[in-house]
Amino acid sequence: GVDPEPEMLAEADRQARERAVTNVRWIRGDSADLPGDLGHFRLVTMGRSFHWMDREEVLAALDNMVDRNGCLIIANDSCLVRPVTPWQQAIEEVQRSFLTADQHGHTLATDSGLTHEQVLANSAFPQVNRQVYQFTRPWTIEQAIGYLYSTSLPLRRLLGDRQAAFEEAITDTLLAIEPSGRFIEPVALEVFTATRNQSGPL
Repeated sequence: GVDPEPEMLAEADRQARERAVTNVRWIRGDSADLPGDLGHFRLVTMGRSFHWMDREEVLAALDNMVDRNGCLIIANDSCLVRPVTPWQQAIEEVQRSFLTADQHGHTLATDSGLTHEQVLANSAFPQVNRQVYQFTRPWTIEQAIGYLYSTSLPLRRLLGDRQAAFEEAITDTLLAIEPSGRFIEPVALEVFTATRNQSGPL
């Protein structure tokens, strides 16, 4: 498992240990480090991250890392900070009030205007299957605040000494909407499975 954030790696390690999963190692790094010395794989998964990468460059690197019969799985869902409910919109409004337009309006690492399917079609993994799964996800206020700190936006650094005031504003705003402090997010999980063309000798 590779991630640039030490706290995310620590959480992944904690959850693995809780589940007695021992056949995994966690490495600090990002997509720009590929191929590195990670090895060769039958399966590579990316969760809500591909849009932050130089997608063409990453796929070219993975061409040399993934076995001939291997595949990629790219999963993206309608995350908390893309609001579709009043409580999510309230979170966005509070966050926007604490940040400048430049800070809040961060852009993707690369934006060629191409969809993931189009980028994959032009790569070594052009056979793409797309599926969408819909479900709901429960949130507490503490979980929502923790999630805001875990995104690619460096929120803690941007807030500086206003972090406590921010958390208080989020808490008060959400409790005014739902006094129980429990919320439901409708989720649409989009999953791409991408493989190589299988014509010719394997």
